[in-house]
Amino acid sequence: MTEYLIAFNDEWVPDYTAEQFQRIGAAVRELREEMRAAGVLVFTGGLDDAGPVFSVDASSGTPLFTDGPYIESKEHLGGIAVVDVPDEAAARHWAGRIATACAWPQEVRRFRRAARSADGASA
Repeated sequence: MTEYLIAFNDEWVPDYTAEQFQRIGAAVRELREEMRAAGVLVFTGGLDDAGPVFSVDASSGTPLFTDGPYIESKEHLGGIAVVDVPDEAAARHWAGRIATACAWPQEVRRFRRAARSADGASA
């Protein structure tokens, strides 16, 4: 199985009414349960707009923490799902289902495969 990240930027979310967001939320909760039942859901969640945002840079050897995103950008991550599926076709299937339930675009990226040691542990 291969893990894929399915994510969206807040800039991609249209200006929906509260009623529309309630319908979308219900559709997403139903889809999340379906994904759990299918055994493909690893994690899903939206990011807290009111929560702290900070960056850390340890290139000098000591972690330096700064407020805000590392790279200046008007787009920022709004939410993610991580799925563990057999192939790209399955990742496309679930990403399409998520995009349909949310009613806004999603981006899909495959995680790098971790190198395995002789005992099967990730390196």
